[in-house]
Amino acid sequence: MDQTFVIAVIGPGAMAEAIIAGLLRNNIVTADRIVISGPELDHNEELEVRYGIKTLWDNELAVREADAVILSVKPQILPRVMEGLRNRIPAKAVVLSIVAGASIEMIREGLNHDCIVRSMPNTPAQIGEGITVWTNSPAVSENQMGIAREVLSALGAEVYVEEENYLDMATALSGTGPAYTFLFMEAMIDAGVHLGFPRRIAEQLVVQTLRGSVDYFVTKKAHPASLRNEVTSPGGTSAAALYYLEKAGFRTAISRAVWAAYERSQELGKGKEAHPPEGRSPENDSSHQPL
Repeated sequence: MDQTFVIAVIGPGAMAEAIIAGLLRNNIVTADRIVISGPELDHNEELEVRYGIKTLWDNELAVREADAVILSVKPQILPRVMEGLRNRIPAKAVVLSIVAGASIEMIREGLNHDCIVRSMPNTPAQIGEGITVWTNSPAVSENQMGIAREVLSALGAEVYVEEENYLDMATALSGTGPAYTFLFMEAMIDAGVHLGFPRRIAEQLVVQTLRGSVDYFVTKKAHPASLRNEVTSPGGTSAAALYYLEKAGFRTAISRAVWAAYERSQELGKGKEAHPPEGRSPENDSSHQPL
């Protein structure tokens, strides 16, 4: 990427900071070519000190000279942000959105700007180990595609797709996926503590089991069912545990959770407010238990 290239980041949250750190760590741009804009002046100052970048609280001023504009705000405030930036994005600039559920058409109309890249990174991007699914509007040039790929590769792996509907699917599977993983980890650790392990040992056992299992899968390149069968002896402990998980609807619960996240991603794209699952009110639902 041209070292004179200017990147403006709107909304300096955790993922935006991951992008900034990745860009600098991989020498994609220099710190003086990055400008961020956000309403929290103390946080802006912290980022300025930490990374040597320029910080502002005025979105319009931040994008004025930008070659790329990264939208990193919450879906609920995106319409207000776009209203302030409408007709303010330079014609030369590509807009790269990491806002969950926000469609290319929504952003194009909101900004009155045609060059849009929509992406969905996930939490491990904050340590350069994420995976990002992305696509673009027809107006995005090959050069701008390359820019987007460089920026997203600073977060880890990136997967380009031609159909935008894959982005809502990616939001449900890989974007939200770390939450499922952390909940599973928490449940296993708590089970270990219930058995009698000190929590630190339970955590060590669970973390290394998950890490080793993933590495083993990558190395063996076999179907997960085949690997599961390797450790499931007839009448053994694994068979007993798996029988209970299947009886409890483990697979169905995961499938329904992913589908619920997919539907919510689509709702966000239509500007719908959050609502309790299946129309229930948490206050009146006796089956509701805090996680």
